[in-house]
Amino acid sequence: MNFKALLTIGAVLAAVVVTAQVPASAAKKCVLAGGEGVGIAPEIATDLSKIALGDAIKKLGSKADGKVSTKCVTNLVVTNCVSSQKACK
Repeated sequence: MNFKALLTIGAVLAAVVVTAQVPASAAKKCVLAGGEGVGIAPEIATDLSKIALGDAIKKLGSKADGKVSTKCVTNLVVTNCVSSQKACK
């Protein structure tokens, strides 16, 4: 499998997870945005999940706020990574 195929698989499997949070102040509206990436190598899966996360934040029209959290699970052949980050408008 070449990198383009992995990127395509990652893009197809990329999921946007948006969980609304109650803002502490009315000034900011924040959500927890997420992206998922799947790849043969953990590095590829991590990169794809971060790309999907960036796309999710961009589509929300928000700006990233804080640190990116990435968690990966490796199964027999592939690694699945989910990245999340707070995004505020």
